[in-house]
Amino acid sequence: MNLANIVQRGWEALGAGDFDTLVTDYVEKMIFIMPGQADVLKGRQAFRSALDNLGEILPPGFEITGLRQLEGENEIVSIVEWKSDKMIASQLSVLFKFEGDQIYEERWFVDTEQWKSVF
Repeated sequence: MNLANIVQRGWEALGAGDFDTLVTDYVEKMIFIMPGQADVLKGRQAFRSALDNLGEILPPGFEITGLRQLEGENEIVSIVEWKSDKMIASQLSVLFKFEGDQIYEERWFVDTEQWKSVF
């Protein structure tokens, strides 16, 4: 399976709320860097636990309206078009770095001032 398909499968699992399936594509010692780049989760279990509180992490009414993947060597960047209750349209990007066919790093890039304003 190519890396873009793995990332797409993860977005689909996220949308379906199937977090247990989502985390199977991550190495045990993965890291997740959240918007603002200051908060880092280390380990697949910490990441999985954070997904249970996804409603607190994402803006109210968050919805992905478009998604495309850009593939590099051992990495994928997702360009995510989104909207929320307080934002009619915006974009963010997410970098996924791979070891083989598993993700070892996920890093979100957002306009942090805009992101804060939608909560």
